[in-house]
Amino acid sequence: MMMDKRTHIRNGRIIDPAQGMDGYGDLIVEDGLIAEVCIKGAETPRKKQSASAANPGGERIIDARGMLVIPGLVDMHTHLREPGFEYKETIKTGTMAGIRGGFTSLCPMPNTNPVNDNPTVAAFVIKKAMAEGYCSVFPIGAITKGQHGQELAEMGLMQEIGCVAYSDDGRPVMNALVMRRALEYTKAFTFPLIAHCEDLSLSDDGVMNEGHISTHLGLKGVPAAAEEVMISRDIMLAKVTGGKLHIAHVSTRGSVELIRRAKSEGISITAETCPHYFSITERAVLGFDTNAKVNPPLRTDDDVAAIKEGLKDGTIDVIATDHAPHHADEKILEFDRAPSGISGLETALALSLTLVTEGVLTINQLLEKMALNPSRILGIERGTLKTAAVADVVIIDVEKEFIVNPDTFASKGKNTPFRGWTLKGVPSVVISKGRIYDNVEWKGANG
Repeated sequence: MMMDKRTHIRNGRIIDPAQGMDGYGDLIVEDGLIAEVCIKGAETPRKKQSASAANPGGERIIDARGMLVIPGLVDMHTHLREPGFEYKETIKTGTMAGIRGGFTSLCPMPNTNPVNDNPTVAAFVIKKAMAEGYCSVFPIGAITKGQHGQELAEMGLMQEIGCVAYSDDGRPVMNALVMRRALEYTKAFTFPLIAHCEDLSLSDDGVMNEGHISTHLGLKGVPAAAEEVMISRDIMLAKVTGGKLHIAHVSTRGSVELIRRAKSEGISITAETCPHYFSITERAVLGFDTNAKVNPPLRTDDDVAAIKEGLKDGTIDVIATDHAPHHADEKILEFDRAPSGISGLETALALSLTLVTEGVLTINQLLEKMALNPSRILGIERGTLKTAAVADVVIIDVEKEFIVNPDTFASKGKNTPFRGWTLKGVPSVVISKGRIYDNVEWKGANG
């Protein structure tokens, strides 16, 4: 990592959906900000040479020909585990993993120990990130105290500290009146509620999607209705209150249809999905692979098709990682006992780029969902290459292949169902708040 006063990125394809920008040219970073963007026109031939070098005058030159130059990605749904679960992940290792994956802004969920449900814990996360983080961290506070779903947390005070949204992620707010009051509260501020939509009486401690495979494996299933019933409720509450609602980790066809209908009615709602919900299905669980155990669970081929349709038509606004690292000893437990979650920061970009290859999204639309839209929903000044913006820039070699090897993850969490997959798309250089990280520095890093 290094901090150069002036960095000149040359000859890349510069894409910034916030400005409707897509062309070949140069970008200059100076004193941690975007100083200048110059679109020149046609692509220059790609040369096989070093990506970056410093000239005698001290300016760092980065040759990005043949590569994409994009705004730093923003993950509005991640788990950094600190405080309380540092054996799973820390702010330091999690943000390092973020940089490896092209993310320059991470929004950690509040299910830490203690829960981030008060200004003291929120301040700890922010200060720790400033001292040890490799990228920006914008914490998400809890909707209710202790995430118990009964009493609203101090959301107003936490926003003053720096929280950008509120969620009881990991658990739903089962009490409809409490959720209504929380949505009403959002009207006095600017933050959204991020809803983990799960009817616990329907999921009933299930561990995978309910269907033929769960029956075959003898595992308790979670019906799609467990997600869809709660989304229906929260949509109705958003309609009644006019509150700002964001639906987390959408996984079923029915959920996509409910959100699409709500948007057509003008209800203030946005939604996200995650790469594992459009990349793999419940079949990944065969063999009792706990690395494929997530909540909500992996679904069917039909659900995957619906998720892609929702991304394509704009029903789903955001692709988030739901990065959920766990210690290896936890994931080798019996399937019923193993925790849910995938370590996703270092594979999310490449998995999402397959949507471009398949023609589901254009590269511009993908960047909207991974940088611009999350920034707009959260009200943070990120996800753009505008002049004077914070210098969060990623240079991607979209043709470079790699084999997923969790043993070399920067994250402490090695829990991924994508081990051994060959993927395309590698962040070659990442600039976070003006700090330059050359990806070669992270080879073999494991925190």
